[in-house]
Amino acid sequence: MKAIILSAGRGKRLARASGEGPKCMVPVQGQPLIEWQLDSLARCGIPRASVVLGYGADKVRRLLSARRRPIRVDSRFNPFFAVADNLVSCWMARDCMNEDFVLINGDTLFEPAVLQRLLEAPPAPVTLAVDHKASYDADDMKVQLAGDRLLAIGKDLAPERVDAESIGMIRFRAAGVGWFRDALERAMQDPAALGRWYLSVIGAMAERGQVRVQPVAGLDWCEVDYPLDLVRAARMLGRWVDPGLSRAGSA
Repeated sequence: MKAIILSAGRGKRLARASGEGPKCMVPVQGQPLIEWQLDSLARCGIPRASVVLGYGADKVRRLLSARRRPIRVDSRFNPFFAVADNLVSCWMARDCMNEDFVLINGDTLFEPAVLQRLLEAPPAPVTLAVDHKASYDADDMKVQLAGDRLLAIGKDLAPERVDAESIGMIRFRAAGVGWFRDALERAMQDPAALGRWYLSVIGAMAERGQVRVQPVAGLDWCEVDYPLDLVRAARMLGRWVDPGLSRAGSA
């Protein structure tokens, strides 16, 4: 099992906090977001990670090479980061999709137990991590479910169809690895591909009954997208940053 992290974005809404650096280097509790992600991957036994870079790629490479860690990290560069959405970033990492892997959004901060629950989910070719809450806003990546099967995914799902939200983490196993890689290749043949999210590909796979979900209710995660999210993230980290307190410590 390896990890692929999509970290090509600039994060303009967090520019003041990042010092005009890339979004994945925004400090949370004194450590860059991507470092928290790599720490969680290592604690769950993931030995390798490929990071897709774009804005400020050289800064991120220097960061990744400056510290020894128990996880081997390499990078890919998305030269279209300024004009394309994350479908292209995903496609740039297609050569890494040659074995089981977990795909993670670069702005998702999560405690190790979240990833552990996804890794231990029942065997399925494609498994999407989801969470539930009382209400959903326009920026949430909402999902419609039938039991543990994904029916639809998108920010514009009608309220009556929404059952949960995607947290930005997917596990691909066995046949699911090839299914996703082939679906990316087909999607990139569409002239509109530059403006699409990779989750549109997951949505198309869901229509064919190929995607299952794994709830992560009760565990800590958040999307770091706005300045207020940094406050929430700092409070969240305070609950599990100590190895003796982390739920993953006993997993």
